[in-house]
Amino acid sequence: MELHEALKKVRSREDFTAFLGLLAKDYSANPGEWENGSVELYLEGVQSWVEDMDGYYENLKRPAPQNIDWSFIAGILYAGKIYE
Repeated sequence: MELHEALKKVRSREDFTAFLGLLAKDYSANPGEWENGSVELYLEGVQSWVEDMDGYYENLKRPAPQNIDWSFIAGILYAGKIYE
């Protein structure tokens, strides 16, 4: 399954963890297709996208998500640093 299609199907914790696994496998299988080839560059890409996400949704003519739990997302990203 292509990543973009898998992304559309994320609705639960299980879907999310499966998506993360697909993301990791995709990087291993297709590193040349990734714009950001290091953790540092990947996180900078995430940061830039979040800063510009309103424009992304405007271009799609869709409303940007509301009530995002930014603290929870930050906790997930931090856990990736310390959890094995």
